[in-house]
Amino acid sequence: MQGDGEQSDDRAIWAPHTSKEWYAARDATAALRDVLTAAGMQQEFPYLRADLNAFGHGLIELGRVSPETAERLAELLRRAISVPE
Repeated sequence: MQGDGEQSDDRAIWAPHTSKEWYAARDATAALRDVLTAAGMQQEFPYLRADLNAFGHGLIELGRVSPETAERLAELLRRAISVPE
């Protein structure tokens, strides 16, 4: 315990490529990539990638997109949520 003469160890104890968070981010990125490809939008997300932040939380990087791409993505999402389950 810190304060008992022991030094604090703030090193990361996880390896990005072996963490479940990394694999979850990678799988989510692949799923999103597949949908964007099916929609013909694969070229519009050149920065799509899985990542981890400094705390080991999985993140999906979408990158910057054009206004047209954002509008097209918004329309796809509007259509998807309007379909009854």
